Amino acid sequence: MIPVLTADEMRRADRVTIDEIGLPGAVLMENAGAAVAASIRERFPDARRIVVLCGKGNNGGDGFVVARRLRSSGAEALLLGRKGDVKGHARIHLDACERSGGAVREVVDPAAWAAALERVRAADLLVDALLGTGLRSAPTGLAADAVAELGQRAKAGVPVVSVDIPSGVGADGGALDAPAVPATLTVTFAAAKRGHVLPPACECAGDLVIADIGIPSETLAAVKPSLFLLEDADAAAAFPPRLPAAHKGDLGHLLVVAGSLGKTGAAILAAGGALRAGAGLVTVATPASCVSIVAGGRAEIMTEALPETPSGGVSGDAIDRLLALAGERDAVVLGPGLGQDPSTRALVLEFVRRCPVPLLIDADGLNALAAVSGGPWRDAVRERPAATLLTPHPGEMARLVGRGVPEIQRQRVEEALRLAEESGAVIVLKGQRTVVGEPGGRAAVSPTGNPGMASGGTGDVLSGVIGALLARHDGWLAATAGVYVHGRAGDLAAQACGEEGLAAGDLQEALPRAIESVRPPAGGT
Repeated sequence: MIPVLTADEMRRADRVTIDEIGLPGAVLMENAGAAVAASIRERFPDARRIVVLCGKGNNGGDGFVVARRLRSSGAEALLLGRKGDVKGHARIHLDACERSGGAVREVVDPAAWAAALERVRAADLLVDALLGTGLRSAPTGLAADAVAELGQRAKAGVPVVSVDIPSGVGADGGALDAPAVPATLTVTFAAAKRGHVLPPACECAGDLVIADIGIPSETLAAVKPSLFLLEDADAAAAFPPRLPAAHKGDLGHLLVVAGSLGKTGAAILAAGGALRAGAGLVTVATPASCVSIVAGGRAEIMTEALPETPSGGVSGDAIDRLLALAGERDAVVLGPGLGQDPSTRALVLEFVRRCPVPLLIDADGLNALAAVSGGPWRDAVRERPAATLLTPHPGEMARLVGRGVPEIQRQRVEEALRLAEESGAVIVLKGQRTVVGEPGGRAAVSPTGNPGMASGGTGDVLSGVIGALLARHDGWLAATAGVYVHGRAGDLAAQACGEEGLAAGDLQEALPRAIESVRPPAGGT
Protein backbone atom coordinates (compact mmCIF):
# COMPACT_ATOMS: atom_id res chain seq x y z
CA MET A 1 0.00 0.00 0.00
CA ILE A 2 1.21 3.48 -0.85
CA PRO A 3 0.93 6.02 2.00
CA VAL A 4 -1.36 8.96 1.23
CA LEU A 5 -0.42 11.95 3.34
CA THR A 6 -2.18 15.12 4.38
CA ALA A 7 -0.33 18.40 3.89
CA ASP A 8 0.46 18.49 7.61
CA GLU A 9 1.80 14.93 7.59
CA MET A 10 4.04 15.77 4.64
CA ARG A 11 5.38 18.87 6.38
CA ARG A 12 6.23 16.77 9.44
CA ALA A 13 8.07 14.23 7.29
CA ASP A 14 10.01 17.05 5.60
CA ARG A 15 10.91 18.55 8.97
CA VAL A 16 12.16 15.26 10.40
CA THR A 17 14.26 14.66 7.28
CA ILE A 18 15.83 18.11 7.50
CA ASP A 19 16.21 18.55 11.27
CA GLU A 20 16.85 15.04 12.54
CA ILE A 21 18.33 13.18 9.60
CA GLY A 22 20.29 16.20 8.42
CA LEU A 23 19.38 16.29 4.74
CA PRO A 24 19.23 20.00 3.87
CA GLY A 25 16.03 21.44 2.46
CA ALA A 26 17.88 22.80 -0.55
CA VAL A 27 19.00 19.24 -1.37
CA LEU A 28 15.43 17.94 -1.09
CA MET A 29 14.36 20.71 -3.48
CA GLU A 30 17.13 19.79 -5.91
CA ASN A 31 16.09 16.15 -5.78
CA ALA A 32 12.46 17.10 -6.35
CA GLY A 33 13.18 19.26 -9.38
CA ALA A 34 15.53 16.62 -10.76
CA ALA A 35 12.79 13.99 -10.47
CA VAL A 36 10.35 16.18 -12.40
CA ALA A 37 12.92 16.87 -15.09
CA ALA A 38 13.69 13.16 -15.42
CA SER A 39 9.99 12.32 -15.74
CA ILE A 40 9.60 14.93 -18.47
CA ARG A 41 12.59 13.57 -20.41
CA GLU A 42 11.19 10.04 -20.15
CA ARG A 43 7.58 10.85 -20.97
CA PHE A 44 8.05 13.74 -23.44
CA PRO A 45 11.49 13.25 -25.05
CA ASP A 46 10.64 15.41 -28.07
CA ALA A 47 9.66 18.54 -26.11
CA ARG A 48 11.85 21.44 -27.27
CA ARG A 49 10.05 24.56 -26.09
CA ILE A 50 9.36 24.19 -22.38
CA VAL A 51 8.00 26.98 -20.22
CA VAL A 52 8.04 26.56 -16.43
CA LEU A 53 5.52 28.75 -14.60
CA CYS A 54 6.88 29.38 -11.10
CA GLY A 55 5.38 30.82 -7.97
CA LYS A 56 7.37 32.59 -5.26
CA GLY A 57 7.33 29.69 -2.78
CA ASN A 58 8.87 26.25 -2.56
CA ASN A 59 6.86 24.93 -5.50
CA GLY A 60 8.46 27.64 -7.60
CA GLY A 61 11.84 26.60 -6.20
CA ASP A 62 11.27 23.10 -7.57
CA GLY A 63 10.38 24.76 -10.87
CA PHE A 64 13.67 26.66 -11.03
CA VAL A 65 15.49 23.33 -10.73
CA VAL A 66 13.36 21.90 -13.54
CA ALA A 67 14.15 24.87 -15.78
CA ARG A 68 17.89 24.58 -15.07
CA ARG A 69 18.00 20.86 -15.71
CA LEU A 70 15.98 21.11 -18.93
CA ARG A 71 17.79 24.15 -20.33
CA SER A 72 19.19 22.01 -23.14
CA SER A 73 15.57 21.34 -24.14
CA GLY A 74 14.87 25.05 -24.41
CA ALA A 75 13.31 25.43 -20.97
CA GLU A 76 12.78 28.87 -19.48
CA ALA A 77 11.13 29.99 -16.25
CA LEU A 78 8.44 32.61 -15.81
CA LEU A 79 8.23 33.88 -12.22
CA LEU A 80 4.83 35.23 -11.21
CA GLY A 81 6.20 37.92 -8.92
CA ARG A 82 9.44 39.72 -8.22
CA LYS A 83 12.74 37.97 -7.72
CA GLY A 84 13.28 39.95 -4.54
CA ASP A 85 10.23 38.28 -2.99
CA VAL A 86 11.65 34.76 -3.44
CA LYS A 87 13.28 33.57 -0.21
CA GLY A 88 14.97 30.60 1.39
CA HIS A 89 15.68 27.43 -0.57
CA ALA A 90 13.66 28.68 -3.54
CA ARG A 91 15.98 31.70 -3.79
CA ILE A 92 19.03 29.43 -3.80
CA HIS A 93 17.68 27.61 -6.82
CA LEU A 94 16.51 30.75 -8.61
CA ASP A 95 20.06 32.09 -8.36
CA ALA A 96 21.51 28.74 -9.47
CA CYS A 97 19.23 28.71 -12.49
CA GLU A 98 20.39 32.16 -13.57
CA ARG A 99 24.07 31.52 -12.85
CA SER A 100 23.90 28.42 -15.06
CA GLY A 101 22.74 30.56 -17.95
CA GLY A 102 19.00 30.02 -17.61
CA ALA A 103 16.43 32.76 -17.98
CA VAL A 104 13.99 33.61 -15.15
CA ARG A 105 11.60 36.29 -16.36
CA GLU A 106 9.54 38.31 -13.89
CA VAL A 107 5.80 38.64 -14.47
CA VAL A 108 4.62 41.28 -12.04
CA ASP A 109 1.40 42.74 -13.46
CA PRO A 110 -1.33 42.08 -16.04
CA ALA A 111 0.62 43.85 -18.76
CA ALA A 112 3.66 41.64 -18.16
CA TRP A 113 1.41 38.58 -18.15
CA ALA A 114 -0.11 39.62 -21.48
CA ALA A 115 3.40 39.84 -22.93
CA ALA A 116 4.39 36.49 -21.40
CA LEU A 117 1.41 34.76 -23.00
CA GLU A 118 3.22 34.70 -26.33
CA ARG A 119 5.90 32.47 -24.79
CA VAL A 120 3.34 30.30 -22.99
CA ARG A 121 1.31 29.75 -26.14
CA ALA A 122 4.39 28.90 -28.19
CA ALA A 123 5.48 26.17 -25.78
CA ASP A 124 5.11 22.49 -26.64
CA LEU A 125 5.19 21.55 -22.94
CA LEU A 126 4.23 23.55 -19.86
CA VAL A 127 5.31 22.97 -16.27
CA ASP A 128 3.01 24.06 -13.44
CA ALA A 129 5.17 25.04 -10.44
CA LEU A 130 2.86 27.75 -9.17
CA LEU A 131 1.25 26.89 -5.85
CA GLY A 132 2.03 23.41 -4.50
CA THR A 133 0.63 21.78 -1.37
CA GLY A 134 0.57 24.95 0.70
CA LEU A 135 -2.60 26.22 -1.00
CA ARG A 136 -5.08 27.56 1.56
CA SER A 137 -7.57 29.40 -0.67
CA ALA A 138 -8.55 29.70 -4.30
CA PRO A 139 -5.89 31.24 -6.59
CA THR A 140 -6.28 34.95 -7.27
CA GLY A 141 -4.68 37.57 -9.47
CA LEU A 142 -1.89 36.44 -11.78
CA ALA A 143 -1.95 32.95 -10.32
CA ALA A 144 -5.61 32.58 -11.28
CA ASP A 145 -4.84 33.88 -14.77
CA ALA A 146 -2.01 31.37 -15.12
CA VAL A 147 -4.18 28.47 -13.91
CA ALA A 148 -6.84 29.41 -16.45
CA GLU A 149 -4.30 29.62 -19.27
CA LEU A 150 -2.80 26.26 -18.37
CA GLY A 151 -6.31 24.83 -18.55
CA GLN A 152 -6.78 26.28 -22.03
CA ARG A 153 -3.43 24.94 -23.21
CA ALA A 154 -4.29 21.51 -21.85
CA LYS A 155 -7.58 21.55 -23.75
CA ALA A 156 -5.61 22.39 -26.89
CA GLY A 157 -3.55 19.22 -26.40
CA VAL A 158 -0.39 20.74 -24.94
CA PRO A 159 1.07 18.49 -22.18
CA VAL A 160 1.02 20.09 -18.73
CA VAL A 161 3.24 18.66 -15.99
CA SER A 162 2.36 19.69 -12.44
CA VAL A 163 5.05 19.80 -9.76
CA ASP A 164 3.89 18.01 -6.59
CA ILE A 165 0.18 18.80 -7.10
CA PRO A 166 -1.86 20.64 -9.75
CA SER A 167 -2.21 24.29 -8.83
CA GLY A 168 -5.67 25.02 -7.47
CA VAL A 169 -6.01 21.56 -5.88
CA GLY A 170 -5.80 21.38 -2.11
CA ALA A 171 -3.35 18.78 -0.84
CA ASP A 172 -6.04 17.31 1.43
CA GLY A 173 -8.55 16.88 -1.39
CA GLY A 174 -12.21 17.76 -1.13
CA ALA A 175 -14.37 19.83 -3.42
CA LEU A 176 -12.76 22.22 -5.89
CA ASP A 177 -13.85 25.75 -5.04
CA ALA A 178 -12.20 27.29 -8.11
CA PRO A 179 -10.58 26.18 -11.37
CA ALA A 180 -7.49 23.99 -11.07
CA VAL A 181 -4.82 22.93 -13.53
CA PRO A 182 -5.82 19.76 -15.44
CA ALA A 183 -2.42 18.10 -15.51
CA THR A 184 -1.34 15.50 -18.02
CA LEU A 185 1.25 14.25 -15.52
CA THR A 186 1.82 15.06 -11.87
CA VAL A 187 5.14 14.28 -10.23
CA THR A 188 4.83 14.29 -6.46
CA PHE A 189 7.44 13.60 -3.83
CA ALA A 190 7.90 10.79 -1.29
CA ALA A 191 4.20 9.93 -1.00
CA ALA A 192 0.85 10.58 -2.62
CA LYS A 193 -1.30 13.34 -1.13
CA ARG A 194 -5.04 13.13 -0.57
CA GLY A 195 -5.71 15.60 -3.37
CA HIS A 196 -4.09 13.17 -5.80
CA VAL A 197 -6.35 10.23 -4.99
CA LEU A 198 -9.71 11.52 -3.72
CA PRO A 199 -12.46 12.87 -6.00
CA PRO A 200 -13.11 15.31 -7.44
CA ALA A 201 -9.58 16.71 -7.03
CA CYS A 202 -7.98 13.49 -8.32
CA GLU A 203 -9.45 14.17 -11.76
CA CYS A 204 -6.87 16.96 -12.19
CA ALA A 205 -3.79 14.86 -11.44
CA GLY A 206 -3.51 12.97 -14.73
CA ASP A 207 -0.90 10.24 -14.52
CA LEU A 208 0.71 10.25 -11.07
CA VAL A 209 4.42 9.60 -10.46
CA ILE A 210 5.63 9.32 -6.87
CA ALA A 211 9.32 10.23 -6.82
CA ASP A 212 11.88 9.29 -4.18
CA ILE A 213 13.68 12.47 -3.13
CA GLY A 214 15.52 11.09 -0.11
CA ILE A 215 12.85 11.03 2.60
CA PRO A 216 13.20 7.59 4.24
CA SER A 217 10.23 5.26 4.26
CA GLU A 218 10.66 4.98 8.03
CA THR A 219 10.10 8.72 8.31
CA LEU A 220 6.89 8.48 6.29
CA ALA A 221 5.69 5.61 8.49
CA ALA A 222 6.50 7.58 11.64
CA VAL A 223 3.92 10.26 10.80
CA LYS A 224 1.32 7.46 10.97
CA PRO A 225 -0.77 8.15 7.88
CA SER A 226 -4.32 6.88 8.09
CA LEU A 227 -4.96 6.60 4.35
CA PHE A 228 -3.29 4.38 1.77
CA LEU A 229 -3.56 3.89 -1.98
CA LEU A 230 -4.01 0.28 -3.05
CA GLU A 231 -1.71 -1.25 -5.67
CA ASP A 232 -1.37 -4.58 -7.45
CA ALA A 233 0.62 -6.26 -4.68
CA ASP A 234 -2.14 -5.60 -2.13
CA ALA A 235 -4.63 -7.52 -4.23
CA ALA A 236 -2.18 -10.23 -5.22
CA ALA A 237 -1.80 -11.15 -1.53
CA ALA A 238 -5.36 -12.51 -1.62
CA PHE A 239 -4.64 -14.77 -4.60
CA PRO A 240 -1.56 -16.86 -3.78
CA PRO A 241 -0.62 -19.65 -6.21
CA ARG A 242 -2.78 -22.70 -5.70
CA LEU A 243 -1.10 -25.83 -4.39
CA PRO A 244 -0.98 -28.73 -6.84
CA ALA A 245 -3.17 -30.81 -4.50
CA ALA A 246 -5.74 -28.04 -3.93
CA HIS A 247 -9.41 -29.01 -3.99
CA LYS A 248 -12.64 -27.05 -3.81
CA GLY A 249 -12.88 -27.47 -0.05
CA ASP A 250 -9.62 -25.55 0.38
CA LEU A 251 -10.96 -22.51 -1.41
CA GLY A 252 -13.97 -21.62 0.70
CA HIS A 253 -17.67 -22.36 0.61
CA LEU A 254 -19.72 -19.17 0.38
CA LEU A 255 -23.41 -18.85 1.25
CA VAL A 256 -25.24 -16.10 -0.64
CA VAL A 257 -28.59 -15.14 0.91
CA ALA A 258 -30.16 -13.20 -1.92
CA GLY A 259 -32.98 -12.78 -4.37
CA SER A 260 -36.74 -12.25 -4.30
CA LEU A 261 -39.54 -12.13 -6.85
CA GLY A 262 -38.27 -9.99 -9.74
CA LYS A 263 -34.76 -9.67 -8.28
CA THR A 264 -33.19 -13.04 -8.94
CA GLY A 265 -30.55 -11.47 -11.16
CA ALA A 266 -28.85 -9.95 -8.12
CA ALA A 267 -28.42 -13.42 -6.60
CA ILE A 268 -27.03 -14.85 -9.84
CA LEU A 269 -24.56 -11.99 -10.29
CA ALA A 270 -23.32 -12.19 -6.69
CA ALA A 271 -22.83 -15.95 -6.97
CA GLY A 272 -21.12 -15.58 -10.34
CA GLY A 273 -18.78 -12.92 -8.94
CA ALA A 274 -17.82 -15.30 -6.13
CA LEU A 275 -17.11 -18.14 -8.56
CA ARG A 276 -15.02 -15.90 -10.81
CA ALA A 277 -13.07 -14.72 -7.74
CA GLY A 278 -12.06 -18.28 -6.99
CA ALA A 279 -14.59 -19.58 -4.46
CA GLY A 280 -14.49 -23.36 -4.25
CA LEU A 281 -18.24 -23.68 -3.70
CA VAL A 282 -21.15 -21.25 -3.79
CA THR A 283 -24.64 -21.91 -2.45
CA VAL A 284 -27.49 -19.44 -2.97
CA ALA A 285 -30.27 -19.50 -0.39
CA THR A 286 -33.31 -17.87 -1.96
CA PRO A 287 -37.12 -17.96 -1.78
CA ALA A 288 -38.49 -21.30 -2.97
CA SER A 289 -40.21 -19.81 -6.00
CA CYS A 290 -36.90 -18.29 -7.15
CA VAL A 291 -34.80 -21.44 -6.95
CA SER A 292 -35.34 -22.62 -10.51
CA ILE A 293 -34.47 -19.21 -11.95
CA VAL A 294 -31.29 -18.89 -9.87
CA ALA A 295 -30.23 -22.47 -10.62
CA GLY A 296 -30.74 -21.81 -14.32
CA GLY A 297 -28.63 -18.66 -14.17
CA ARG A 298 -25.38 -20.55 -13.76
CA ALA A 299 -24.75 -24.27 -13.70
CA GLU A 300 -22.08 -24.06 -10.98
CA ILE A 301 -24.47 -22.54 -8.42
CA MET A 302 -25.96 -24.74 -5.72
CA THR A 303 -29.29 -23.62 -4.25
CA GLU A 304 -31.29 -23.88 -1.05
CA ALA A 305 -35.04 -23.12 -1.02
CA LEU A 306 -36.27 -20.87 1.80
CA PRO A 307 -39.78 -20.17 3.12
CA GLU A 308 -41.16 -17.07 1.47
CA THR A 309 -43.60 -14.24 2.05
CA PRO A 310 -46.72 -13.71 -0.10
CA SER A 311 -44.80 -11.01 -1.98
CA GLY A 312 -41.99 -13.40 -2.90
CA GLY A 313 -39.34 -12.42 -0.35
CA VAL A 314 -37.56 -14.51 2.27
CA SER A 315 -39.84 -15.11 5.25
CA GLY A 316 -38.82 -14.59 8.85
CA ASP A 317 -39.62 -18.29 9.32
CA ALA A 318 -36.38 -19.05 7.45
CA ILE A 319 -34.14 -17.96 10.33
CA ASP A 320 -33.33 -21.38 11.78
CA ARG A 321 -32.66 -22.88 8.36
CA LEU A 322 -30.41 -19.97 7.41
CA LEU A 323 -28.41 -20.18 10.63
CA ALA A 324 -27.90 -23.90 10.07
CA LEU A 325 -26.74 -23.28 6.51
CA ALA A 326 -24.39 -20.50 7.63
CA GLY A 327 -22.84 -22.68 10.29
CA GLU A 328 -21.73 -25.11 7.58
CA ARG A 329 -20.11 -22.45 5.37
CA ASP A 330 -17.00 -20.31 5.60
CA ALA A 331 -18.67 -16.93 5.00
CA VAL A 332 -22.02 -15.39 4.06
CA VAL A 333 -23.14 -12.61 1.71
CA LEU A 334 -26.49 -11.20 2.80
CA GLY A 335 -28.69 -8.79 0.89
CA PRO A 336 -28.54 -8.62 -2.91
CA GLY A 337 -32.08 -8.49 -4.26
CA LEU A 338 -33.72 -9.56 -0.97
CA GLY A 339 -36.45 -6.93 -1.19
CA GLN A 340 -37.94 -4.93 1.65
CA ASP A 341 -40.83 -7.04 2.91
CA PRO A 342 -41.26 -6.34 6.67
CA SER A 343 -40.77 -10.03 7.43
CA THR A 344 -37.53 -10.03 5.44
CA ARG A 345 -36.28 -6.96 7.29
CA ALA A 346 -36.89 -8.62 10.64
CA LEU A 347 -35.07 -11.72 9.43
CA VAL A 348 -32.03 -9.66 8.43
CA LEU A 349 -31.54 -8.12 11.87
CA GLU A 350 -31.95 -11.47 13.62
CA PHE A 351 -29.57 -13.19 11.22
CA VAL A 352 -26.96 -10.45 11.65
CA ARG A 353 -27.07 -10.94 15.42
CA ARG A 354 -26.72 -14.71 15.29
CA CYS A 355 -24.71 -15.57 12.15
CA PRO A 356 -21.67 -17.52 13.41
CA VAL A 357 -19.30 -16.92 10.47
CA PRO A 358 -17.85 -13.87 8.65
CA LEU A 359 -20.66 -11.87 7.10
CA LEU A 360 -20.89 -9.32 4.30
CA ILE A 361 -24.05 -7.19 4.26
CA ASP A 362 -25.04 -5.37 1.08
CA ALA A 363 -27.97 -3.81 -0.76
CA ASP A 364 -31.34 -4.74 0.79
CA GLY A 365 -29.51 -6.15 3.80
CA LEU A 366 -28.18 -2.65 4.48
CA ASN A 367 -31.58 -1.10 3.81
CA ALA A 368 -33.11 -3.46 6.36
CA LEU A 369 -30.56 -2.32 8.96
CA ALA A 370 -31.15 1.34 8.16
CA ALA A 371 -34.93 0.87 8.62
CA VAL A 372 -34.46 -0.16 12.26
CA SER A 373 -35.57 2.81 14.37
CA GLY A 374 -32.75 4.44 16.34
CA GLY A 375 -29.98 2.42 14.73
CA PRO A 376 -29.56 -0.44 17.25
CA TRP A 377 -28.16 -2.49 14.39
CA ARG A 378 -24.73 -1.07 15.31
CA ASP A 379 -24.87 -2.99 18.58
CA ALA A 380 -25.91 -6.15 16.74
CA VAL A 381 -22.93 -5.80 14.38
CA ARG A 382 -20.45 -4.87 17.12
CA GLU A 383 -21.41 -7.88 19.24
CA ARG A 384 -21.10 -10.42 16.43
CA PRO A 385 -18.69 -13.33 17.04
CA ALA A 386 -17.09 -13.06 13.58
CA ALA A 387 -15.99 -10.40 11.11
CA THR A 388 -18.59 -8.13 9.49
CA LEU A 389 -18.29 -6.12 6.27
CA LEU A 390 -20.77 -3.45 5.14
CA THR A 391 -20.64 -2.44 1.47
CA PRO A 392 -22.91 0.61 0.97
CA HIS A 393 -23.11 2.95 -1.99
CA PRO A 394 -23.47 6.62 -0.98
CA GLY A 395 -27.28 6.46 -0.80
CA GLU A 396 -27.23 3.40 1.43
CA MET A 397 -24.51 4.99 3.55
CA ALA A 398 -26.62 8.11 3.97
CA ARG A 399 -29.55 6.01 5.20
CA LEU A 400 -27.34 4.04 7.58
CA VAL A 401 -25.86 7.12 9.27
CA GLY A 402 -28.77 9.54 8.93
CA ARG A 403 -26.98 12.17 6.85
CA GLY A 404 -27.39 13.43 3.30
CA VAL A 405 -25.55 12.05 0.29
CA PRO A 406 -23.71 15.36 -0.40
CA GLU A 407 -22.28 15.30 3.12
CA ILE A 408 -21.21 11.69 2.69
CA GLN A 409 -19.51 12.48 -0.59
CA ARG A 410 -17.64 15.49 0.80
CA GLN A 411 -15.96 13.39 3.48
CA ARG A 412 -15.83 9.86 2.15
CA VAL A 413 -12.78 8.75 4.11
CA GLU A 414 -13.96 10.30 7.36
CA GLU A 415 -17.46 8.85 6.99
CA ALA A 416 -16.16 5.35 6.29
CA LEU A 417 -13.82 5.47 9.28
CA ARG A 418 -16.50 6.90 11.57
CA LEU A 419 -18.96 4.12 10.78
CA ALA A 420 -16.21 1.50 11.06
CA GLU A 421 -15.40 2.72 14.55
CA GLU A 422 -19.06 2.92 15.61
CA SER A 423 -19.99 -0.53 14.32
CA GLY A 424 -16.78 -2.52 14.55
CA ALA A 425 -17.24 -3.51 10.89
CA VAL A 426 -15.04 -3.06 7.85
CA ILE A 427 -16.78 -0.46 5.66
CA VAL A 428 -16.61 -0.46 1.86
CA LEU A 429 -17.98 2.91 0.70
CA LYS A 430 -18.53 2.36 -3.01
CA GLY A 431 -18.31 4.93 -5.77
CA GLN A 432 -15.58 6.81 -7.59
CA ARG A 433 -12.38 5.85 -5.75
CA THR A 434 -14.05 3.33 -3.43
CA VAL A 435 -12.90 3.71 0.18
CA VAL A 436 -12.32 0.83 2.59
CA GLY A 437 -12.20 1.75 6.29
CA GLU A 438 -11.62 -0.45 9.31
CA PRO A 439 -11.93 0.04 13.09
CA GLY A 440 -8.75 1.57 14.46
CA GLY A 441 -8.51 4.32 11.86
CA ARG A 442 -6.92 2.75 8.77
CA ALA A 443 -8.44 3.45 5.36
CA ALA A 444 -7.51 2.60 1.78
CA VAL A 445 -8.68 3.96 -1.55
CA SER A 446 -8.69 2.01 -4.81
CA PRO A 447 -7.52 3.67 -8.03
CA THR A 448 -9.23 1.05 -10.23
CA GLY A 449 -12.63 1.35 -11.89
CA ASN A 450 -14.35 3.63 -14.38
CA PRO A 451 -17.71 5.32 -15.07
CA GLY A 452 -18.84 2.43 -17.25
CA MET A 453 -19.39 0.47 -14.06
CA ALA A 454 -22.30 2.74 -13.16
CA SER A 455 -24.91 0.18 -14.13
CA GLY A 456 -27.18 -2.19 -12.26
CA GLY A 457 -25.62 -5.35 -10.91
CA THR A 458 -21.97 -4.33 -10.64
CA GLY A 459 -22.36 -3.94 -6.89
CA ASP A 460 -23.82 -7.45 -6.66
CA VAL A 461 -20.76 -8.80 -8.45
CA LEU A 462 -18.55 -6.94 -5.96
CA SER A 463 -20.41 -8.54 -3.04
CA GLY A 464 -19.68 -11.95 -4.48
CA VAL A 465 -16.02 -11.16 -5.11
CA ILE A 466 -15.44 -9.92 -1.57
CA GLY A 467 -17.52 -12.76 -0.16
CA ALA A 468 -15.36 -15.34 -1.93
CA LEU A 469 -12.27 -13.77 -0.38
CA LEU A 470 -13.91 -13.44 3.03
CA ALA A 471 -14.37 -17.22 3.01
CA ARG A 472 -10.58 -17.62 3.11
CA HIS A 473 -9.08 -14.33 4.36
CA ASP A 474 -9.61 -11.67 7.02
CA GLY A 475 -12.05 -8.83 6.44
CA TRP A 476 -9.50 -6.14 5.55
CA LEU A 477 -7.71 -8.23 2.91
CA ALA A 478 -10.99 -9.51 1.49
CA ALA A 479 -12.38 -5.98 1.15
CA THR A 480 -9.29 -4.25 -0.24
CA ALA A 481 -8.34 -7.00 -2.67
CA GLY A 482 -11.94 -7.50 -3.74
CA VAL A 483 -12.49 -3.83 -4.46
CA TYR A 484 -9.23 -3.58 -6.38
CA VAL A 485 -9.71 -6.57 -8.69
CA HIS A 486 -13.39 -5.71 -9.20
CA GLY A 487 -12.34 -2.27 -10.44
CA ARG A 488 -9.58 -3.76 -12.56
CA ALA A 489 -12.11 -6.13 -14.13
CA GLY A 490 -14.26 -3.12 -14.94
CA ASP A 491 -11.27 -1.43 -16.59
CA LEU A 492 -10.51 -4.52 -18.67
CA ALA A 493 -14.15 -4.84 -19.69
CA ALA A 494 -14.21 -1.17 -20.71
CA GLN A 495 -11.10 -1.67 -22.83
CA ALA A 496 -12.83 -4.54 -24.59
CA CYS A 497 -16.26 -3.06 -25.21
CA GLY A 498 -16.16 0.60 -24.13
CA GLU A 499 -17.66 2.27 -21.09
CA GLU A 500 -21.01 2.96 -22.70
CA GLY A 501 -23.17 -0.10 -22.38
CA LEU A 502 -20.77 -2.01 -20.13
CA ALA A 503 -22.88 -4.47 -18.13
CA ALA A 504 -22.28 -6.31 -14.88
CA GLY A 505 -21.92 -9.59 -16.76
CA ASP A 506 -19.05 -8.15 -18.82
CA LEU A 507 -17.26 -7.19 -15.63
CA GLN A 508 -17.90 -10.60 -14.08
CA GLU A 509 -16.37 -12.43 -17.03
CA ALA A 510 -13.28 -10.19 -16.91
CA LEU A 511 -12.49 -11.13 -13.30
CA PRO A 512 -10.08 -14.01 -14.03
CA ARG A 513 -7.99 -11.74 -16.26
CA ALA A 514 -8.10 -9.03 -13.62
CA ILE A 515 -6.79 -11.41 -10.99
CA GLU A 516 -3.98 -12.58 -13.26
CA SER A 517 -3.05 -8.96 -14.01
CA VAL A 518 -2.23 -8.17 -10.37
CA ARG A 519 0.01 -11.17 -9.85
CA PRO A 520 3.77 -10.72 -10.32
CA PRO A 521 5.29 -12.26 -13.44
CA ALA A 522 6.43 -15.87 -13.18
CA GLY A 523 9.71 -15.91 -11.34
CA GLY A 524 9.09 -12.37 -9.99
CA THR A 525 8.53 -11.26 -6.44
